[in-house]
Amino acid sequence: MSHFSQIKTQIRNLSSLQMALTDLGIDWQPGPQEVAGYRGQTHTADVAIAQTNGYDIGFSWNGSEYELVADLQFWNQPIPVELFLSKITQRYAVQTVLTETAQQGFQVSEQEQKLDGSIRLVLQRWSA
Repeated sequence: MSHFSQIKTQIRNLSSLQMALTDLGIDWQPGPQEVAGYRGQTHTADVAIAQTNGYDIGFSWNGSEYELVADLQFWNQPIPVELFLSKITQRYAVQTVLTETAQQGFQVSEQEQKLDGSIRLVLQRWSA
């Protein structure tokens, strides 16, 4: 019986996920990597995050999105899994907006982290 939990996300772009993790200062490794769980069980992940207790966190493609995979019994992050995933999802959204708008010629003129945790972006594009 597997102890791995697979938590659905709305994350579909690997490079935006990787940039979001980097933005948050999370040390990650590109996959495929085996993430370790209870009693030596492993799960293949496209992004792996090592924890100091030896039980890893990963993101794995399920055919439509990247799921967070981890043995939650051994969660060893300073914040709960829900908040961890929420922060990653927020940074992922910012990275997705920045990537998509840059392709359309926009540049960031302001980026502000609000007291309530939201992020304010101001983009501009000069036309000829």
